[in-house]
Amino acid sequence: MSENDVFDSGIELPRMASVQPFPDYVLRVKWAGGPRAGRDDLVDVSPAVFSYKVYRPLRDERLFLTAAIAEDGDAVAWGGVEDLVMSADTIQSLAQESWTPKEFVDFLTRNRLTQESAAALLGRSRRQIANYVKTGPIPRVVALACYGFESLRRDRFLSGSGHINAKPPDTPTSPAPDGRKSQVSMG
Repeated sequence: MSENDVFDSGIELPRMASVQPFPDYVLRVKWAGGPRAGRDDLVDVSPAVFSYKVYRPLRDERLFLTAAIAEDGDAVAWGGVEDLVMSADTIQSLAQESWTPKEFVDFLTRNRLTQESAAALLGRSRRQIANYVKTGPIPRVVALACYGFESLRRDRFLSGSGHINAKPPDTPTSPAPDGRKSQVSMG
């Protein structure tokens, strides 16, 4: 085996067919390959633009609006600036964290949640949930919380446990009023 050997994981990599930039750091992406193939997504890339130094030049929205497909759909490049590219994989990750109202309704249906129960679960008002269902946008933090909720339910189901432990195994201790150590309740 040499250092140049290539291994196929069997997972199709994301590839974009086209990209169109919009104000507020949004890209309309038509996917040509990968898990989102055939979809047309509006992707908020501001989390990457405002988190990583390499994307600092894109904070100038005039430059951001020069986005164009690059590397045969494997990336997006901006204004001919050398080495200023964002991979299709990064954009796909951000797209997965952005939900449409239909995807949010699908989440509610899959988990047999009413709008009222979703509001309580997600710490939102009933009115906010109704807006997510009708018009969106669904905040990234809400989409991530929904992923976490489903992951927790799946893990609980797979472990055969009918409940969630109120305290993690390594619960920190703190002195009780009488000087003895007591467990700090996490739930």
